[in-house]
Amino acid sequence: MRVVIVGAGGRLGAVLVREYGHDFDVVGFNHAQLDLGAPEQLRSTLGALDFDALINTAAQTNVDRCETNPEEAFALNGEAPRILSEICAAKKARFIHISTDYVFDGAKRAPYTEKDEARPISVYGESKMAGEQAALEAYERALIVRVSWVFGPDRPSFIDWVIKQAREHDEVKAIADKWATPTYALDLAQLLKPFLPVAGIGDPGRGVSVNAKTGVTDPGYSSDPSYGGILHLANTGECTWQEYAQWALDCCHEAGVALKTRTIGASSLAEMKSFIAKRPVYSVLSSQHYMDVTGNTPRPWRDVVADYVRDFIR
Repeated sequence: MRVVIVGAGGRLGAVLVREYGHDFDVVGFNHAQLDLGAPEQLRSTLGALDFDALINTAAQTNVDRCETNPEEAFALNGEAPRILSEICAAKKARFIHISTDYVFDGAKRAPYTEKDEARPISVYGESKMAGEQAALEAYERALIVRVSWVFGPDRPSFIDWVIKQAREHDEVKAIADKWATPTYALDLAQLLKPFLPVAGIGDPGRGVSVNAKTGVTDPGYSSDPSYGGILHLANTGECTWQEYAQWALDCCHEAGVALKTRTIGASSLAEMKSFIAKRPVYSVLSSQHYMDVTGNTPRPWRDVVADYVRDFIR
């Protein structure tokens, strides 16, 4: 089976290329190789390629840049997913498009489900919602996967910034009035596998195989690998940026990582004068529907942060 990864240079895309390369024929495109803002290049390059599944992890994810460059945001996050979805529909290939918790306004105080209405409060959120709708209009079997606070070893994220600050400074603060869920790119790679068309992988007679580290069922035993629509997928639990940062430092201390400070102070969204776009205050995603569809349960966010610190922070 051949899987195409668009956005192979990004935090999630790089993990997918590496992890899926063990089992599948993987073709990855980074921004220099494939420009989401060039529709004809998308059609000519991908249209000429034979593949069974395409996962789009690419987007304009700079929330403030989207606010000041809306045309770019809607071209990359809104129009490009439609084109990719059309290409996959023509090939009858699986299309998985990665979206975001920022499609919600943050007014809710319980985890968002797929049935909750998307009400974005930023251009970034609006453009990502437009991409979701366009992809599903082009191909009803497209799968839109909303994720939150993705971190991993291939590209620095908030957790890496926090640890760097704690190595260099005696005082570090993080926002204490915004909630979501850190989600580990390595876990996402495994959690997405049940939606790939890989029924021929493995021997059905051997019974259900489970990844010992992530607890995710072998993709050859998915109940419905052609499932389409919108799906929320994150590690379980919720936290503020301050709680996330504090736990990361606690894990560093446990692992013997040298830091100048072990305590994260509190700041607020209102103090972030450099922010241009509005951020949803609460954007925790419920993965219950994912669990119902696959029988897999994502790991708690604290466990995956501890794994990341242990395996990648020195």
